[in-house]
Amino acid sequence: MNIGLLIYGSLHTISGGYLYDRLLVDFLRKKGHSVEIFSLPWRSYWAHLGDNASAALRQQLSQATIDLLIQDELNHPSLAWLNQWLKPRVNYPIVSIVHHLRVSENHSPWLMPIYHAVEKQYLRTLDGLIYNSQTTAQSVAPMLSPLPSAQPPSLIVYPSASHIQAPTSEEIEALQQAKQVQQPLRVLFVGNVIERKGLHTLLAGLARLQPELWQLDIVGNCQVDVHYVAQVQAQIAKDKLSQQVRFHGKVSDEQLGQHFAAAHLLAVPSYEGFGIVYLEAMGYGVPVLACTVGAAHEIVENGVNGFLVAPEAPAEIAGAISELTGNPARWLAMSQAARQRFERHPTWEAGFAELEDWLQTMVNTRRMASKL
Repeated sequence: MNIGLLIYGSLHTISGGYLYDRLLVDFLRKKGHSVEIFSLPWRSYWAHLGDNASAALRQQLSQATIDLLIQDELNHPSLAWLNQWLKPRVNYPIVSIVHHLRVSENHSPWLMPIYHAVEKQYLRTLDGLIYNSQTTAQSVAPMLSPLPSAQPPSLIVYPSASHIQAPTSEEIEALQQAKQVQQPLRVLFVGNVIERKGLHTLLAGLARLQPELWQLDIVGNCQVDVHYVAQVQAQIAKDKLSQQVRFHGKVSDEQLGQHFAAAHLLAVPSYEGFGIVYLEAMGYGVPVLACTVGAAHEIVENGVNGFLVAPEAPAEIAGAISELTGNPARWLAMSQAARQRFERHPTWEAGFAELEDWLQTMVNTRRMASKL
């Protein structure tokens, strides 16, 4: 197959969604398919809306020699009406990878109706949908109903963490033995330092605990939203947490593995369409603190391999973390359960093999229809 993939910016952007897209491209190319990347520049939401009227983009996509076009749903503001123009002019189907909806995030109330209308318009132009979780699929369903005709075919392909070189079982046991006697409890936050990731809520929860009981390591890009980073740093200073909190910025894969190996708990209390980082941590036997909203519940079993807390709930975060401070037996049981959850999760290759067959069916169906 000759496949197009439309994204914003670079395929090597650091995020779970871009990791998914990048590994899919690698898989398809290894299977002998060609993949052409169509990249749109990162701009504001309102500038992206203007892409719908771009003559250059319309010409590029309408003249593309491809069998199928995959779009990352993140690009929906640029394509909501362009797809409508494009569909009767091309012979290839248009499918979208939906990592999570913009309307599932917290935004200003006056903006939400606009975001909802644009995203709904986009989703209703598609010939097929690829979801990263049951939760994401369920969030899209109301946007597609009712459609004038049958709903487009869809497939759920879970992300994995098989891309990391997780420690062996013997190495995990050694880490667990060492960490059982280590104090204080080492909490790890991994993600871009932006408001949606909930670092401020995590800090507010930790501030309720005795400072000698915990240490927080923050791994992630601090340049995406410098205003928010400044707010977080002011919060740390106000609550006198500077001795317990360390910023590490962006790190290499090897350094990230070292942070996982040293951590007792990964805490990222945000809405996630799936949350690859949760599985990555579990590969190191690290329990996870996540939110009750989003798809974390498909990975994290509350009280077994981690904790699920309500959004913006510092008291719940403090209560969950306090269950592990000074309780090595409790932590060890959760660490073992986290590793077991990682081991039974499907690999990228298994999910992408099913997706490859599904994409080929989409192409074959369109070819047959064009011959009628």
